[in-house]
Amino acid sequence: MNWYMEALRKYATFEGRARRKEYWFFILFNFLAVVVLTVVDMAIGTFNEQAEIGLLGGVYLLAVLVPSIAVTVRRLHDTNRSGWWFLVNFIPVIGSVMPLPLALMMP
Repeated sequence: MNWYMEALRKYATFEGRARRKEYWFFILFNFLAVVVLTVVDMAIGTFNEQAEIGLLGGVYLLAVLVPSIAVTVRRLHDTNRSGWWFLVNFIPVIGSVMPLPLALMMP
């Protein structure tokens, strides 16, 4: 939990480095939070089946959008890559496959 809070404290810090532990704990806690919030959204009736997202989950994802980008850029710096590599995500076919190996590489 400390690694997740550390990433949130560095809300919009795109300089520096993020260790693997910080990055993956942030991803893990984001995943768990979205799962829990989706269950809560379904229970209270704020889940939209067409959009496949609920009100609470959507607000949470918007709240952690900038920290998610920031921790990803810092992780790329830790693997000796420019933060601009994050833009590879927007290339249609390559963007869905390329970020995972980049995040897993050791510094």
